[in-house]
Amino acid sequence: MIRVALADDQLLVRAGFRALLDAEDGIEVVAEASGGQELLRRIRETPVDVVLMDIRMPDGDGLWATEQIAADPALADVHVVIVTTFELDEYVVRAVRAGSAGFLVKDTEPADLVRAVRVVAAGDALLSPGVTRRLLERLTVGLRDAPDQRALDGITEREREVLRLVGQGLTNDEIAARLFLSPLTAKTHVSRIMAKLHARDRVHLVVLAYETGLVAPGWPSPPPPPSVSSPSPGPLARAQGDDSIKGRYSRGSTSNHSRGRIRRSAQIARLDPSVEMRPNRSKDGHS
Repeated sequence: MIRVALADDQLLVRAGFRALLDAEDGIEVVAEASGGQELLRRIRETPVDVVLMDIRMPDGDGLWATEQIAADPALADVHVVIVTTFELDEYVVRAVRAGSAGFLVKDTEPADLVRAVRVVAAGDALLSPGVTRRLLERLTVGLRDAPDQRALDGITEREREVLRLVGQGLTNDEIAARLFLSPLTAKTHVSRIMAKLHARDRVHLVVLAYETGLVAPGWPSPPPPPSVSSPSPGPLARAQGDDSIKGRYSRGSTSNHSRGRIRRSAQIARLDPSVEMRPNRSKDGHS
């Protein structure tokens, strides 16, 4: 069961979130608060897995409360998702730096909110569509000196490779395919990297990848691994050795010009099997 706490100064918003989440299997709202101080008191009394946090609240705003949760070892298993009407870059950057595992705007579809709770509770991270690219651009603004990679001294070369792919937005399954690993091995690498770098979640791994220069804005993703098997030739390309084709285009009935056209058609057919080869017709109407 995923235990959720709601922090929002608007009672109507909390009531709507509670009705939505309590109707879902495996999710239960166990605490509510209208401000940051009240939230901290409640989640220290009642263990929770996920907090849906508004930013602008009295008695300690959501960013302050997120920082307090991230700094408290007793709340290390609590994952914060900022849910606000303000999709402003400075809020997103502050929320991620404060320790949030996700950022959503309040016009998010109900199904996406439910999915966010499940994703974050599983230890992954989530940002509202359109936020990620601007976030990373803001995080790297002002990096004029060479990035300091000393924070990565404790991880292996393979783990650096995995971290680079995490920074480029690849999932565990995509990382596994890129590096010819099993999905379980890729997941194990990501978990070890998080432990070694003291990262709370995947968002913070992405931030670290950019801040240390392992990934830079505008870098293209690496090409996919080469295919193991070559594509089979098209039916027309295979038919080039067929006796019927040889008979239709025999040397005795085809001019040099026509043979050149036929060879070019065959080459095109290898690239595009949908192209139909037709014999060239001479001026007297014979092939």
